[in-house]
Amino acid sequence: MPNLPPSRLSPSALAHILLLVTVMVWGITFVLIKDALHDAPPLLFNLLRMTLAAIALVIVNRRHLRNLTRSSLLAGATVGIFLATGYQFQTAGLALTSAANSAFITGLVVVFVPLLTAIPALRPADSPAPRLPALLGALLAFCGLFLLTTPVGTTTANLFRTIGKGDILSLLCAIAFAGHLLTLAHTSTRVPIPQLATLQISFAALIMAITLPLGGRLYLSLTPRLVVALAVTSLLATAAAFTVQSWAQKHLPPTHTALLLTLEPVFAGLTSFFFLGEHLGPRSLLGAALIFTGILITELLPTPTPVSEHPL
Repeated sequence: MPNLPPSRLSPSALAHILLLVTVMVWGITFVLIKDALHDAPPLLFNLLRMTLAAIALVIVNRRHLRNLTRSSLLAGATVGIFLATGYQFQTAGLALTSAANSAFITGLVVVFVPLLTAIPALRPADSPAPRLPALLGALLAFCGLFLLTTPVGTTTANLFRTIGKGDILSLLCAIAFAGHLLTLAHTSTRVPIPQLATLQISFAALIMAITLPLGGRLYLSLTPRLVVALAVTSLLATAAAFTVQSWAQKHLPPTHTALLLTLEPVFAGLTSFFFLGEHLGPRSLLGAALIFTGILITELLPTPTPVSEHPL
């Protein structure tokens, strides 16, 4: 991470602090976006957010963009499709479910990635097939998903009728983000990270512009909460946060990084409770706890060469 201010903290201590702040920002964005969707529809919000992030990354990485190749453009477009799909599902789902539900369900991306590597065609060259911890984590997480998203008395026959549309969209978001991470794992070794980061965000913005009419009626009120949400999500939670994480992971053991990343839905749940008044009942709390435990098992007992979360 360039031009860090002088500090008496060791690089490891500073990395812990910065990554914790980054994860807090990611968690808080669920609540910021949920509130801002009163002033702009989900797909328009995504387009504005990603356009601002793309502009910021183009400015920061402009020197790395002078020698783009056809291969790097294709890689950026492919990764950008998955990224845009994930964000479109996530924000559309967030408008229809609670911030806590959205965060915990989105966190299942950590579980889906190792499960998808069971398919040889999707598995990066240096990644093994999923092992017992990943399968155990997946089982716990999906049991938690059932409790979090369905009411008491749900049976197999009426399972899909009881799960809310927002929760289903959030689940599709987690699957899309898992595809995004696997695609990054296949392409990041062939394309310089500054190029890939900028191209995928830029292509995601383009795809969001193309799919904007699918979001229904457009409206926009430039309120302070919308401006704050756009600034935080585009500049802090996207451009700056991924840069901080890239630097921090060089100074942290993988288990420390994984543990800090699992706190994202926790911060989202706490923020939604204190600022939006959302709360989870006993059944939903148990479901969230099982999802969190499944994520912890998957992250802290990983395969020897896991596909990292947010690998930018």
